[in-house]
Amino acid sequence: MKSKVLSIFCACLACCGLALSFSSCNDDNVSDLKLSGDCMITQLVLDNFEGIIDLPSRTIVVRLPEIYDTKAMKVTTLKFSDGAVCNIHQGETINMDAAKVLRVKNGDTYMDWTLSALHDEARITDFVINDIYRGVIDQEMKIVVYVPASLDITQLVPTITYSANATITPSSGVPQDFSKPVTYTVTNNSAKGVYTVTVIAISKPKALFLGSAATLNELDPEAKAACQWMLSNVPGTLYASFADLRANTLDLSECKIMWWHWHVDGGVDGHDNFVAKGADAMNTLNELRQFYENGGALLLTRYATNIPSFIGVTGDDEWTTPNNCWGQDEDKAELCNAPWTFRKFDGQEGHAIFSDLVAGDNPNEVYCTDNGYHITNSTAQYHIGIDWGDYANHDAWVNRTGGKILGVGGDGAIVLWEYPAREGKGGIICIGSGCYDWYSYTYEAGYTEKFHKNIEILTRNAINYLTK
Repeated sequence: MKSKVLSIFCACLACCGLALSFSSCNDDNVSDLKLSGDCMITQLVLDNFEGIIDLPSRTIVVRLPEIYDTKAMKVTTLKFSDGAVCNIHQGETINMDAAKVLRVKNGDTYMDWTLSALHDEARITDFVINDIYRGVIDQEMKIVVYVPASLDITQLVPTITYSANATITPSSGVPQDFSKPVTYTVTNNSAKGVYTVTVIAISKPKALFLGSAATLNELDPEAKAACQWMLSNVPGTLYASFADLRANTLDLSECKIMWWHWHVDGGVDGHDNFVAKGADAMNTLNELRQFYENGGALLLTRYATNIPSFIGVTGDDEWTTPNNCWGQDEDKAELCNAPWTFRKFDGQEGHAIFSDLVAGDNPNEVYCTDNGYHITNSTAQYHIGIDWGDYANHDAWVNRTGGKILGVGGDGAIVLWEYPAREGKGGIICIGSGCYDWYSYTYEAGYTEKFHKNIEILTRNAINYLTK
């Protein structure tokens, strides 16, 4: 790369078509700048590990064993163009925990090279069966995948994500017989990882994710993202449709919790609208009520928070459904220009659902999104105030519904609440905050996830709390 001085010189010469004189030229109008030198690096070795030189990108990568200390690496060999100098010298010891910029200068020209150390890694980072069922990977290189008993486990197709530059045997995408554990070997230069994959066919699920779709692949993107997380993180989880519950095709003798996360473009506003749009769930009230009254827990999020009023949780008053609901279409989601939050209700700051959250500036706020996230702001909350007539204050809501307030919006609206387990019935947690969002159809440039991880943490805490 030639210097800026040369660029300016050439531009002026091209524009004027004349031999111009500069203050840097001698009396014969000949420039004193030395612009003819090469600035190439031809060889670099760190601790006897040969660097891989890529001229187009001007990068040098030194491949190292998976476990190798890079804090003090010696430049054992450094060769570059004749007459050139470099800001790093042969024999020098450098810290390669982070990339270094090498500037090679020859006369008045220079070229910058990026030197980095890359550890050989041989790891599986994601293992998905039939594009649906994600495996749980532990530190001992064991992977467990839970699938429905209805699947033919002798012909399952894994999609595997593994370390860059590595190879894997058997290959990703090749059908396998998982009736017995299958060993996968990842090789990457000096690194090697051997993983044992076990597929467990579930006939008695310990947890269910509910929906109206026949299969989870037919769920909307918001619900599908939530369902796939549950399948990957809650052992023994299956997807079940409301039709499955009505048909009694599942053995629920070991099922402890059901989660329904229901998204509808444009929202589900109020009791009558829920009855109309939630007909599939309304037709399954007997099954949901029976599960709840037999001690089963329910996690109800977004517009699914209407359900407690219809299965006797709030007494005989089914008009205790959320009174303030709205939402946008997924493909027209709103841009978050800053993190979105809701507030922990006074006295509930120590509730288990708030454990281990990624904290922001205000410890009493629950941070849910990041700058650059697109959100539908789908909300099913309880407005509090005499202007609406339903609930004059928070105590009025508690007295009427029997619920416990856990989180509120900026105006005091109830956005997170629970119905504690009692009299042999299961516990219920409802999350109706518009901040609670699993899927963004796109992200703004530069988006970095920090607080959105709290959606997963909140959900995990809720499931653990309900099933303890």
